Amino acid sequence: MNVPVFPAAVALPFLGELVLLLLVCVAIAYACYKLRIETIVGFLIAGVIVGPSALGLVRDAALVEGLAEVGVILLLFTIGLEFSLEKLGRIRAYIVSGGGLQVGLTVLAVSGILMVAGVPGRAAVFTAFLVTLSSTAIVLKLLADRRETDTPAGRLSLAVLIFQDLAIIGMVLLVPMLEGSGGTWRDAAFALATSAAIIGATLLVARRLVPPVLEAVARAQRPDLFLLTVVLICLGAAWSLSLVGVSLALGAFLAGLVVSESRYSSYALSEVLPLRMLFNAVFFVSVGMLLDVGFLIANLPMVLAVAASVLVLKALLTSGAILALRYPARVAVVVGVGLAQIGEFSFVLERAGEAVGLSPAGLGAAGTQYFIAVSVLLMTVTPLLVRVAPRLAGLVQKVMPDRVVATASGQAVTREDHVIVVGYGVAGQRLSHVLSDCRLPFVVIELNPVLVDQARSDGMQVIQGDAGRPHLLEVAGVERAKLLVAVVNDESATLQIVRMARHLNPTLQVIVRTRFLRSIEVMQQAGADIVVPEELETTVRLFSHVLGAYMIPPDEIERQTAALRSSDYRLFRGSIQEAHLMVLQGLDEEGLHTRAVHVREGATAVGQTLTELALRREHHLTVLAVRRGGRTIGNPSGDFRVEAGDRLVLVGTADQFAASSDLFRTSDGAGLPHGA
Repeated sequence: MNVPVFPAAVALPFLGELVLLLLVCVAIAYACYKLRIETIVGFLIAGVIVGPSALGLVRDAALVEGLAEVGVILLLFTIGLEFSLEKLGRIRAYIVSGGGLQVGLTVLAVSGILMVAGVPGRAAVFTAFLVTLSSTAIVLKLLADRRETDTPAGRLSLAVLIFQDLAIIGMVLLVPMLEGSGGTWRDAAFALATSAAIIGATLLVARRLVPPVLEAVARAQRPDLFLLTVVLICLGAAWSLSLVGVSLALGAFLAGLVVSESRYSSYALSEVLPLRMLFNAVFFVSVGMLLDVGFLIANLPMVLAVAASVLVLKALLTSGAILALRYPARVAVVVGVGLAQIGEFSFVLERAGEAVGLSPAGLGAAGTQYFIAVSVLLMTVTPLLVRVAPRLAGLVQKVMPDRVVATASGQAVTREDHVIVVGYGVAGQRLSHVLSDCRLPFVVIELNPVLVDQARSDGMQVIQGDAGRPHLLEVAGVERAKLLVAVVNDESATLQIVRMARHLNPTLQVIVRTRFLRSIEVMQQAGADIVVPEELETTVRLFSHVLGAYMIPPDEIERQTAALRSSDYRLFRGSIQEAHLMVLQGLDEEGLHTRAVHVREGATAVGQTLTELALRREHHLTVLAVRRGGRTIGNPSGDFRVEAGDRLVLVGTADQFAASSDLFRTSDGAGLPHGA
């Protein structure tokens, strides 16, 4: 009887270590999920555990480093996919000015401090390079998870990170020169110019070549073929540019930018994301593996002191760079604290320095271990820092004086019954132009200096600064305003604006935009009268398009969408919109002088009759009607007793409404930010 002979199994000595590595990653990532800890922190901890200085489960460091390099390449490729050339063009001024200031200030400050401490100049500059760079992977992931990528702080953080990622090209070229083996400064300038020319040429060629290639592959309707093509573009661009001196990571980032110009960018991103997550996990594990636990324990006080120094110094310098762009302290602090860690590209740069004999602070192997320990520690605490940054910004904002603000005319707003439009993005611009066309009085508040300049060029009356500051709202004439409409993307900033505006003018009607339905109740509790969630309006549009595709009559589509809105806006109890409809249908009063004032719990007016309030006798306000629950009470008598939740439809001038504010302001200061 013949026994079948199987071929000998191919030996894969690293396979067991790879399985152990993935097992630990999965276990710790799951534990982090249960404990609500950022998974990146879990991967760093996993690296420390499996590393040679702890359990020593993984000894093939070269394998892990190779996988980590692929992870960085895929990370930068997906970042390029998510931020197209058009989006980067909109923040190019911040990339150059904000990023340039941050890098320049940090390099000068760190190298100066180290040289004063006795560190040789070349080692001091090299160390400053390492400290300057922040973690693109961690910061962008945290911003995406918190849905803050498109906030002012998110856009500025991205701008600074992009400049840092570009600056590493020059840093890598300068490292050999610092050790005296890389030619002259003229050679470095020529190399930088050459790299810039190569990058520009690559973008021009790839923008013509990549879109038609993706178009042809996509038409084949083979997801596996499309994925292979996208990975080929990513790795191919990175490898090709590395041959002429451009870093692998930057080459991948440029490839992502090119693919983002294709209409298949979302498709490409969805295909690559699973690969990126896998290799990024390996990268952060590899960083954790570098940490020598014994060295950390033996030198813990010094490591903590250096980490704290780096954290404070980077936060201050980065915040200073953002303040120089005319942004308020609140935004500057959030960006500064969020970018206070040492980034993944610092490890790439550290290896380049090691190859030519440079070490952090000129301390040799000890300097390298200090650098690794401080970097891992700061990466680990970054999620916590990002969470506490808004609170810290609030504390800083209290002690820093308000910035000088100006309108187009240089004067405070003297209008009345006007609209305060907070934000001059796309929605703010459209609203402002409509108000202008209708000849309704309004003023714009905008934080972004570029958008402020645009508003001025459009002929708008604009105030620059943070609308959450009481002084700025007073400059905008909030006490005499009829409406405030906030169309900014920062939800925490919107909450502060609503609370402050509601406190300063309880008769003000506040309309805000938010992204999600779950934010409606939060905004209403803060004092907003109308909350328009983008999530619902997007659903309504999709809903109407689907019904239209099935030839449903337009009146039926309108009925169904109205029912959908009615269902999802059920949080609007006693809606201010209903009060306005009632005014327009039956009372025929001039719109500018009519307001539907919400009586909130804790207000002085609660429990009093209209006679006791003396609205007509002392404040010269006429009560046209009261909206209570689902009922409308027209021309209420003097003995009508006001309850919390009522909406009083009043007619009067702006000054008369301002004089009556104390009747509707909550006695316990509800809605007012702490310490304001």
